[in-house]
Amino acid sequence: MVKRKLGALEKVEADLANLVFARLRSYIEDFRAQHYQYESHREIFMAAPTSATDTGIISLRDLIDFISHVADCYPEILKDFPQQLIDMLMQHHLVLEPDLREKLVGSLVLLKKKDLLDSATLLHTLFPILISTPSKTLRAFIFQKILSELRNANSKTTNHKLNRTMQTVLFNLVTSDRTSSKGVWAIKLTRELWKRQIWTDAKAVEVMKEANLSENEKVIIGGVRFFLGGDKEREEMEDESSDEDAVNPGRVKHQLTINKKTRKNSRAAEKALATIKKKERKKTQPHLLNFSALHLLHDPQGFADSLFSKHLQNTKSKLNLEHKLQVLQLVSRLVGLHKLHIMPLYSYFQKFLTPRQPSVTSFLASLAQASHDLVPPDVLSPLVQKIANEFVSEASAGEVATAGLNAIREICARQPLAIEETLLQDLVMYKKSKDKGVMMASKGLLGLYRDVGAQMLRKRDRGKEASMGLRAGGKQEKRFGQQELGGIEGLDLLEKFKEEERRKKREEKGLPSDAEDDEDENEDDDWAAWNVEDDEDSDDSGDWVNVQSDVEIDLSDSDDENNAPPSKKPKSAEDEAKPNAETDQEANISKLATTRILTPADLAKLAELRTQASVDALIPGSKSRRAGQSSTARHTDDPLTAEEIEGLAALSAGKATREERIAHAKEGKPDRSEHKSREAKRKERKQEQGKSTTNKEKARRKNFLMTLGKAKSKNKRSLVETRAVLKAHHDRRKRGGKRGNAGT
Repeated sequence: MVKRKLGALEKVEADLANLVFARLRSYIEDFRAQHYQYESHREIFMAAPTSATDTGIISLRDLIDFISHVADCYPEILKDFPQQLIDMLMQHHLVLEPDLREKLVGSLVLLKKKDLLDSATLLHTLFPILISTPSKTLRAFIFQKILSELRNANSKTTNHKLNRTMQTVLFNLVTSDRTSSKGVWAIKLTRELWKRQIWTDAKAVEVMKEANLSENEKVIIGGVRFFLGGDKEREEMEDESSDEDAVNPGRVKHQLTINKKTRKNSRAAEKALATIKKKERKKTQPHLLNFSALHLLHDPQGFADSLFSKHLQNTKSKLNLEHKLQVLQLVSRLVGLHKLHIMPLYSYFQKFLTPRQPSVTSFLASLAQASHDLVPPDVLSPLVQKIANEFVSEASAGEVATAGLNAIREICARQPLAIEETLLQDLVMYKKSKDKGVMMASKGLLGLYRDVGAQMLRKRDRGKEASMGLRAGGKQEKRFGQQELGGIEGLDLLEKFKEEERRKKREEKGLPSDAEDDEDENEDDDWAAWNVEDDEDSDDSGDWVNVQSDVEIDLSDSDDENNAPPSKKPKSAEDEAKPNAETDQEANISKLATTRILTPADLAKLAELRTQASVDALIPGSKSRRAGQSSTARHTDDPLTAEEIEGLAALSAGKATREERIAHAKEGKPDRSEHKSREAKRKERKQEQGKSTTNKEKARRKNFLMTLGKAKSKNKRSLVETRAVLKAHHDRRKRGGKRGNAGT
């Protein structure tokens, strides 16, 4: 039965194919006539492209359009058609009529879609025209076509061969002539593909690296801006793409129940539900590692040295101050991120550290970014001292002192040994300043050194926690080059959570809350999807073996050292605290990861606790927020901006005036005149026309004593007089007032 159905289906397909070929054969003579006209017009045009008539150009354009759409139906006749279009475009694109030129480009793209032309040939044809044509519209048109072609080629899977070929072309374009501005197109194309996450490899970064070392100003700045803002653009593009085309499945199902059931609506509903399922599948797929462009550099030390010597140290550099500042920001980010060593860079900052320097906060931010814990303190100390002398004094303005203190805090957050103890104590005294910005900047410096160097502060400035830590030996002075031990972020939060849960369970059972559990009873529940056979007979299945960590093992082979008598000098309290302080850093690291295997439930709870801690850090007044205000919590990839150096200087600039507050409150609000009453609008219109007010309105504004006689006379009226007055008033209203305007 199945074989009979398959045979019938194959027969139907064969009949359809024969019918199509029969139709094509029936039209082949008509097509040959059209193709003959195309050949005639093309030969005339190629012989004299500048003297072609308008009628001939229009006919040629229409024929090219027609043949391109049916080219896949007659491949034998049109085997030379793609190359003919390529020759026509490359040889005469400078003199071609604009519509014909765009039609040639569009036809080549259409032939690529019909698989009559490969992507590499199309890109090799369009890219030389992009960088050589003087037409602005053609450049924009070709750029969009090249970008679309690369996106389509990498839509289903990454086309490594095409990407490598195109990246090599762009690399050669930038390096062949470093004085030319043609490299701008390589920058635009690479930056757009990087933003759309089509090119994410180190080869694209190498293209931009060579652009930074160019000699053309536009190419240099384009490459610098890529490294400073390319990753942020990519994140914004990813956020926008995740938010667009949001479909609510409940709303789709509801619309199907209330609207008329049509085939169009059902197809739309199926498409919407398919979109939802596709997004759900993407959420479950592993996320790609989008490394920052600064991390993909092959030789960051050599790149930073070349940038600094070629564009900053070189007196013949053509860059202005603004562009030099951008290059300086890139160099400082490279130095701080990769912990590089460029010693002339710090002496370069000396002449710019003055309040009279334009964009001085950007220079201060760049200096802070170029600081790290492997920079010798002797190199940074003169710079910190100069900032303190130039910016921080009683005679300085509040904004200047705030910027100086914030810059010193950012430098010392990266290298705490860059400041001397005497200078630090002097700067901390500004915490009593009446200027709010200066006061908070000084307190920020004080809070930083309570964490990283409390021993450099006076006893009254150390605070409770720092004093207790110094007394217990937990806070010791950090030495130059000392690196902190690594660990799992947030593991201490998980350990505290488990300890709290264990305590609650023991309290529910009536057991002492401070007793230790022999075994975690709920550990098996966390491994719901983990099935392992019990190895009861294994000798390695027991508990952890406690090893004496206090026993000293001497590996020395010297007999003198082994036979040396012990020192009889009594140990002081500080000497006893030193061995404990050496192991404090190891003791502070959570032992949870070394004593048990983290279950999937533990990892999920760990992610939840990290999120909660980051939320708590944003709550005003919380301890975690106060601890997170220091620059030690800043991620190394995050740049330091001039606004952060200015800090709270805006608060010390004085309060806004009443007029400024009113203008700020009115921003974004509609005009109140739209909501006025009809009477109010009538009054405004009469005032604009210069007309007077009515007697009734004038009477309201009269002095009370002037209206007192009339009020008394009204009280003395008799009923007959009142009736006459009311009747007269009624009659006047009927005839339209005193003038009798009822009929007008």
